[in-house]
Amino acid sequence: MKFRIILKAFDHNLITLASEQLRSTLLKTEAQLKGVISLPTKIKRFCVLRSPHIDKDSREHFELRLYKRFIDVEATSPSVLDALLKTDLPSGINCSLKILQVV
Repeated sequence: MKFRIILKAFDHNLITLASEQLRSTLLKTEAQLKGVISLPTKIKRFCVLRSPHIDKDSREHFELRLYKRFIDVEATSPSVLDALLKTDLPSGINCSLKILQVV
């Protein structure tokens, strides 16, 4: 069974910590791991007027950065999924699991 774990977060320190936790958990099992792969950071920028009535030249700029990582795992036993479900990830991490191939 091949599956992909996708991690998303707004804080790069949290996503690094979560990916290392998942990596260490997977290395303890008999699963084959294909690294922690970083995807490009998506940056959303917003421009907001400071004053809604006058001074259109006075603006504030904000940005959101979305960090993504994924891990490809090839496992033969269902104990790998049990180990993954028992891991506690830090809050602020969005984790999804996508099944790529069922053997």
